[in-house]
Amino acid sequence: MKKLLMIIPLVILLCFTFGCQDKEALAELEAMKAQAEVEEQNKETVKRLLAEGDKKNLGILAEVCTPDYKYRFPSNAEPINIEEHKALWESFNVAFPDLTHNIKEIYANGDIVVARIILSGTHEGEFTGLPPTGKKVEFSAIEIFRFSDGKVADFWGDADLIGLYQQLGMELKPKETEK
Repeated sequence: MKKLLMIIPLVILLCFTFGCQDKEALAELEAMKAQAEVEEQNKETVKRLLAEGDKKNLGILAEVCTPDYKYRFPSNAEPINIEEHKALWESFNVAFPDLTHNIKEIYANGDIVVARIILSGTHEGEFTGLPPTGKKVEFSAIEIFRFSDGKVADFWGDADLIGLYQQLGMELKPKETEK
């Protein structure tokens, strides 16, 4: 009987110890699930932003971006706000009326979403002073989005503009040396 009385507290102690560990593991698992859900929502927001932009619905920027949103293109440029980004996007839409973003890969980690994209369209309007060529183009871009409270707060874009210009008939030549 004495042995039984000694074993019961030990069993209770073991159950309590392992029960607490299970609760901690469950809490950690729930936190990971919640983070994965947020990351999926952020990826869906990026997909929606690009799809709506392809449909020329640039009002989507105000809907999915924070009021202090900053866009950098190229990524090391001075940031611009939503209205300036909208004007830039509109200029691309004028130059390439059928411009589309084809997401090849998209990843999320915490509040950051990274997408590898292929853009394609037909050059039917002036683009950075270059008159329309009628050429179909395709160029790649890497875009990084930082989210804050479920909205895009920062957007960095880097695209293969040299490849784009070459497709439009421009040549890259070495700078002439001074004599």
